[in-house]
Amino acid sequence: MRLPKYRPPTHPGEILVKDFLEPLGILPDELAQIIDIPNVQINEQLRITSNTALKLAALWGNSADFWVNLQANWELYHNSKFNNLENEQP
Repeated sequence: MRLPKYRPPTHPGEILVKDFLEPLGILPDELAQIIDIPNVQINEQLRITSNTALKLAALWGNSADFWVNLQANWELYHNSKFNNLENEQP
């Protein structure tokens, strides 16, 4: 898995809001009720847990891996920058 070099990966919460909720006119609070998670977890700073990934995948018809990978890419990028580590390229 390669991380972007010239820009940070998009936060998974932002993808959820901009690409899924807004086009369908669904409010974050409505989604929280639909997938039965606390309202505060649905926003552009959402951290996708495996439980949330499974619920989102079931709702949108994509895979839990999609959501988990978005989160992992975001965390790896920001942790490597925080720790001043260079991204290793194969």
